[in-house]
Amino acid sequence: MADGQRRLVAVSNRVGPLNDEGKAGGLAVGLSDALKRRGGLWFGWSGETSDQGTFKDAHTEVQGDVSMTTIDMTEEELDGFYYGYANRSLWPLLHYRLDLAEFDRQSERAYRSVNQRFAARLAPLIADDDLVWVHDYHFFFLGSELRQCGFKGKIGFFLHIPFCPPEIFSALPASHDLVRAMLAYDVVGFQTDTDRRNFVAFCLRELGGEKLDGHRVRVGDRVVRADTFPIGIDAPGFERFAVSPEASEHEEMVREMVGDRLQIVGVDRMDYSKGLVERFRGFERLLEDYPENRGKVQFLQVAPLSRSELDAYVELRRELEELAGHINGRFATLDWTPIQIMTRGFTRRALAGIYRAARVCLVTPLRDGMNLVAKEFVAAQDPDDPGVLVLSRFAGARAELPDALIVNPYSTDDVARALQQALTMPFDERNRRWKAMREAVFVGTSSNWCDTFLGALENSGED
Repeated sequence: MADGQRRLVAVSNRVGPLNDEGKAGGLAVGLSDALKRRGGLWFGWSGETSDQGTFKDAHTEVQGDVSMTTIDMTEEELDGFYYGYANRSLWPLLHYRLDLAEFDRQSERAYRSVNQRFAARLAPLIADDDLVWVHDYHFFFLGSELRQCGFKGKIGFFLHIPFCPPEIFSALPASHDLVRAMLAYDVVGFQTDTDRRNFVAFCLRELGGEKLDGHRVRVGDRVVRADTFPIGIDAPGFERFAVSPEASEHEEMVREMVGDRLQIVGVDRMDYSKGLVERFRGFERLLEDYPENRGKVQFLQVAPLSRSELDAYVELRRELEELAGHINGRFATLDWTPIQIMTRGFTRRALAGIYRAARVCLVTPLRDGMNLVAKEFVAAQDPDDPGVLVLSRFAGARAELPDALIVNPYSTDDVARALQQALTMPFDERNRRWKAMREAVFVGTSSNWCDTFLGALENSGED
């Protein structure tokens, strides 16, 4: 740890890995980078269940200046906290899907209880001069519970997913309690200005708060900085991934599979927020309205399974596979299958090669906090032959990547037109758009995100 620098304590649902072997997601990559540079503690769930759950002895692994401490949950805690409240209530609600949100007192109690237990287990491990950085929708109440345990130091919170408007969020029975709990944090960070404004609007309309200067809001005797900190990727690292042997092998496999056709690729977890059904229909409309693409383009959708215990995800997989079968049945020839869906995952190095082989990347979520696939695709491109990014207007990445082709993912015509524009775009325009996006991705890196947020947290409370 650098002299005079506060120790960083990061809290997230899952912990690690510290050494990125090409499989870690955006949150893990960003946090591991900050912790390796500063030293500190990473605290969260072990990924295991046990009879004692949150009361079982913690497990600590030390790598250099970083300690990774994890605790278990019981099956009942996991079911209520994670599968219940976090993913049946909060996830759909915050992604504007009130139609899919389920509310019940039992899972809400489990969620609050797990937040309380994690705070109780963390409190003895931290000191008031530590910087505590809590992550994502699993731990809205954790800061408040740490205050109840007597912690007086600085606590920041970052929400990796969207924050919906007050009109939607107020449907959550505990909405007032949850946002009041968030006021225990000193800095609350969001991916986009829209998310920040939605949070502030809730504080003003529902809790009687007032806006102050410096992106601060006051509710009662609490003053919190609510600000925008768009997350990035390790852009230089991902660019190196794209020319690694593993990436080159996958790039070559895709090129051999596609032949002289143009490759369209999508990479998303199997989740209803990602707009996969709408995306498939947009591709079908491309083949309908621009028949010259038949036999000339191929669409690969990588969609690793996610939360497959939940009914909504089982139904989504069934619908996607049926739709892919319908499109292939309608348009395929003996030597051409228009659409291929893969529900297995790939390492990030392998994905870098797949991105590099694609002429077009479709990133069309119905609502997303950021979407780092868009930034990874840009970082992976071959400067001599860059591909085109088609990006949803509802992805957080849109604010930083206006040189993508921006689409309304709900409009099949809009998606089809953008795909046709991308597939026929001349090199000079592809190159110009890519260079502008590359500059944005290399400025807004994960390191920059960490440093900016932690700087705000360290300086919070200073006028």
